Amino acid sequence: MRRRFMRIRAGYALIVLLTVVVSLMAAHVIDAPSSQPSAEVELQSAFEERRDDFWIEASGRVTRLLTDDLEGSRHQRLIVRLETGQTLLIAHNIDLAPRLEGIEVGDRLRFRGEYAWNPEGGVIHWTHRDPAGTRPGGWLEWNGRRYR
Repeated sequence: MRRRFMRIRAGYALIVLLTVVVSLMAAHVIDAPSSQPSAEVELQSAFEERRDDFWIEASGRVTRLLTDDLEGSRHQRLIVRLETGQTLLIAHNIDLAPRLEGIEVGDRLRFRGEYAWNPEGGVIHWTHRDPAGTRPGGWLEWNGRRYR
């Protein structure tokens, strides 16, 4: 009887030990930093390294509405601030995609486009479909609607 009691006790101890080990492993996995940097961190790094010509999907808050650029293809222009503090010019071709009518300072804007470096933080362009079909194309997402 004593031997059986010792086996049961050892079994419970093993279960408790495994529970603790699994809990610690789960906590480590949950708290472990992501191996992928966020898009905002990637954009900040690209700005600091003067790297450009890559596609990115991120979001920011509109801080300024600029006048349209009417030279060549027409572009709606606005400035967004990322959570990192970096600002970006969004140059959205309104000859190929709909204008964001009614967007205001303070609105959240998601975007996918090509990043081009400049000293002010960078430009996101190609926020529209590619009429030639040679590029993946991008978009702006605002107020639950995707503009491409």
